Amino acid sequence: MSNIRIGMIGYKFMGKAHSNAYRALPMFFPKVSKPEMKAICGRDAEGLEKAREQFGWESAVTDWRELVKRDDIDVVDINAPSDAHKEIALAAAAAGKHIFCEKPLALNLADSVEMLKAAEQAGIKHMVGFNYRFVPAVQLAKKLISEGRIGKINHFRGLFLQDWIVDPSFPLVWRLQKEIAGSGSHGDLGAHVIDMARFLVGEFQEVIGMSETFVKERPIATAMTGLSATGLSAKGDKSAQLGEVTVDDATVFLARFADGALGSIEATRFAPGHRCTNTFEINGSKGSIKFDFERMNELQVFFTDDAEDVQGFRRVLATDPSHAYMDAWWPAGHTIGYEHTFTHEMLEFMNAIAEDRQPVPNFVDGVECQAVLEAVDKSIEERRWVAISELR
Repeated sequence: MSNIRIGMIGYKFMGKAHSNAYRALPMFFPKVSKPEMKAICGRDAEGLEKAREQFGWESAVTDWRELVKRDDIDVVDINAPSDAHKEIALAAAAAGKHIFCEKPLALNLADSVEMLKAAEQAGIKHMVGFNYRFVPAVQLAKKLISEGRIGKINHFRGLFLQDWIVDPSFPLVWRLQKEIAGSGSHGDLGAHVIDMARFLVGEFQEVIGMSETFVKERPIATAMTGLSATGLSAKGDKSAQLGEVTVDDATVFLARFADGALGSIEATRFAPGHRCTNTFEINGSKGSIKFDFERMNELQVFFTDDAEDVQGFRRVLATDPSHAYMDAWWPAGHTIGYEHTFTHEMLEFMNAIAEDRQPVPNFVDGVECQAVLEAVDKSIEERRWVAISELR
């Protein structure tokens, strides 16, 4: 297989995760087309050069337009802030480059649809970054559901809980600004839960929600990376410059799926003690499934046809070679971590390009997720149930 030449825009939290995935692929999945890390792009030349050297990229550019036009680039990887996704993706599609784009696909549904149409018209491969699909235990959950082993699904409950902005003196990072991020916990965390529900249960039919911004103003950030930042403290400092928080801190909504199942989804950054609690439970007519990303190598499974004297949730350690992706890693029982989800994600992308098919999840999934996000927003604004079809 020929090598696939990558140009990546973004070099912080997700940039590091993607870079690690590209580097790991040839070692653990030697049959896949090898990604060549040709160029990395960011606005801060000094920080960018440090990332280029640390992550192992051949070159660095500070103008994404230059990167998109390069003849030695096959794939444009977009992990810049959400407000940059659309413009970069449209230019990359026009240049005939395959695109990997982090979620949420865009700031709104209209922009997401425009990105999808551009990618389809260009005939390129396109993928959106819902990495939690690629956890082996989640793949096992999908297998059990697809095989009918837990029966007809009646309930989906999903939570994504974090606590990194509970302190009101935490700075006003870009993720707390609507014009850059699009939304707060709803689009950042809730999007993952929505995609997981679509992946495992099916399409949403209607939703109703509520949200809250608990801290309305925060100190202006002076530096930020990933989920950390520095800024002038507002504690006892009356001179500290504050900025308005324009996104939700927490969103909760109910849902009805097209097949009749009921759902409840909660996303918050105000749950002390929850660093990254991404969990779901699915109840079917023949059994139940429970997953918690903080114990990502395990799936809890219950079957109603077990003998009464041994009924109960069983812990399945999804590390055997029979489980998705695990034959490439370590002996059974030797667990994997967060970074492996990105390696599996990029494996799907590289294979899709080599096999001339669309990867999954792709921009279609990004659009569908955005439709649910906006339906919830509409329901909150209008205080009523909103059908997903209303957004079409």
